[in-house]
Amino acid sequence: MVVNKTTGRGVFGQPSGQFSVYANQGDLIALSTKGYPVYQFIVTPDENCQTKVLAYVERLPQEIPDVVVRPLKTLEQIKEERENLAMRETRLVTGVNVLESPITALYQAFSKKEQNKRWIAEQQFKDDQRRIVQELLRLYVAFDIIELTESQFDAFITFLNIDEQFIKTATEMELVLFIKDKYEHFKQLNK
Repeated sequence: MVVNKTTGRGVFGQPSGQFSVYANQGDLIALSTKGYPVYQFIVTPDENCQTKVLAYVERLPQEIPDVVVRPLKTLEQIKEERENLAMRETRLVTGVNVLESPITALYQAFSKKEQNKRWIAEQQFKDDQRRIVQELLRLYVAFDIIELTESQFDAFITFLNIDEQFIKTATEMELVLFIKDKYEHFKQLNK
């Protein structure tokens, strides 16, 4: 786009970058191309009443969002994580120990702080469980067992609703068959 900023009129240039426009001496001309900074110059005519301009404009730097590259974990690494999956222990007085320390037992049972500690431990455990299932899904997608995008993982993991014991004790074959079967149901429901 070629704009005479003095008169406020504009015309389109050629795809090659060439253009011609009528202007008066001293007019401010601005050249605007998508992805490039605006180039401006003042019209100063030569003996033929023409102003010839040859200008090289560098492209604006492009900002590309960060890309995170994560290597796929092996089945052995995921199996080890599955076996080690456990909820963080929160101190809790139970059984015969209640008789030894009844005040502590009451505090732990009714204190908001202690309830929050237990809730946080449960949430961390659920996050770890989802992370492990996510790693499995990435591996299954890489091996063309299922076809999911990364954005569909959360919905599918919620749909799976895998039992904690099953994650920890299932064989690789049982997991593959279970997830493949659930994936078929998930696909049918989300058509």
